[in-house]
Amino acid sequence: MNAAIRTAILLGGGAVAGLALALGLETGVGRTPVDAEVVAPPPPVAVTRATPTDAGQFQLSFAPVARRAAPAVVNVYSARTIRTRASMMDDPFFRQFFGGGASQPRVEQSLGSGVLVQADGLIVTNNHVVEGADEILVALADRREYKAKLVFADAKSDLALLRIDARGAKLPTIRLGDSDRAEVGDVVLAVGNPFGVGQTVTHGIVSAVARTGVGVSDYQFFIQTDAAINPGNSGGALLDLHGDLLGINSSIYTRSGGSQGIGFAIPANIVRVFLAAAGSGKLVTGWIGAEGEAVTADSARLAGLDRPGGVLVTAVSPGSPAAAAGIRIGDVLTAIDGKDIADPGMLRYRIATQGVGTRLEVSLLRGGRVDHVALTLAKPPETPARSLTTLAGDNLLAGVTIGNLSPAFAQELGAGLPEHGVVVTAVGAGPAAQYAYLAPGDLVEAVNGQTVGSVAAAQAAVRSGSPSVRINRGGRRQECGAVQGQLVCRS
Repeated sequence: MNAAIRTAILLGGGAVAGLALALGLETGVGRTPVDAEVVAPPPPVAVTRATPTDAGQFQLSFAPVARRAAPAVVNVYSARTIRTRASMMDDPFFRQFFGGGASQPRVEQSLGSGVLVQADGLIVTNNHVVEGADEILVALADRREYKAKLVFADAKSDLALLRIDARGAKLPTIRLGDSDRAEVGDVVLAVGNPFGVGQTVTHGIVSAVARTGVGVSDYQFFIQTDAAINPGNSGGALLDLHGDLLGINSSIYTRSGGSQGIGFAIPANIVRVFLAAAGSGKLVTGWIGAEGEAVTADSARLAGLDRPGGVLVTAVSPGSPAAAAGIRIGDVLTAIDGKDIADPGMLRYRIATQGVGTRLEVSLLRGGRVDHVALTLAKPPETPARSLTTLAGDNLLAGVTIGNLSPAFAQELGAGLPEHGVVVTAVGAGPAAQYAYLAPGDLVEAVNGQTVGSVAAAQAAVRSGSPSVRINRGGRRQECGAVQGQLVCRS
């Protein structure tokens, strides 16, 4: 890692020495519903915030909160078997004299943390802690150990749900709090298993409540804290001073690989949505049918705003909740249910924390005037059908698999993709793989100078060969073409 601050580092890695995982990973099948009281919003709590006024108040302790919550934070150990084959052993000559061709399997072991959310043994952790694991072991704070199975996971939210068989024992749990109540400056506790040293409690404050652009979870909305968080803390608890779960610790910014006071947690309100989806086995969030872009300084002036902020609507799907509510292209969405919207990432987060069928009030600016409209979140439709197709022929897109975007497919793929267009889903053998100019998630906007809005249009455009392809990656467009046998891409 160079001296510059890199993108957020996930905290579920790190070798675990001397741990024998003599168990097999079980994958949950069928539905695993979470009890309704687990995902129910907590009751309103009147919070009085005050600064210390005398020396005696500085002697107060967080021990009661830690004592109550720490037993529900567990250590999660996972192992993955890597089977490799020595290239020299692939030669029949060597197999004849040395026998066999397979090398000894290598086992990668890693550690993380988890939070018990249901007394019968349901545990929430980060997806990156257990992704690809063949074996998972959970150790409770009282040193009891259990074999665990993965019952539900969602890579976009970076969350996973494990189950252990406690053999009828009632396990301690942590209640999910309301992360939207958190304010900058609130004191928080982080509980986890950093570096495998054992359960550790650290404290700090909430540094930010709407941090985006971290690149760990698709919803791009995190609680930032300066509580010491290190590798092994992934999946552990970020607690408020009521002992409720404010978030799941997930990543850090670091130069050294250790804590430097910038840690990120997935908000409890996203955890609640994830748990509610466990019964169906698929995380589907609500849809309004409006797309937009962040308001810049220039667009703010055109809209009559004194500062950038909000989401400028650039498309409204016919028949969508937004269309039914009267939202138009050019409107600036500023808040949902009174909670500010600063950019499209925050808009996705606000919608994601509400279920399909929820009625919301949207605040917007139109022609310099503030308006409020009500809409009901719908299930995102899959129209048009995705029609996944691998392109063939002698062209720049040969071997590339593309599909039609729809509201449902865009949500499934994540990363803030638009709801319409042609998206790359895989890159196989061919020029795109050879020159590495395409990647899954890229949008194909034009081929041979022809704008393509569907898989069928892209297929028709490549039949005559494709000397040029225009792609869109996260809003950055590039025109790529073959010039004298070489691939040239220009922005």
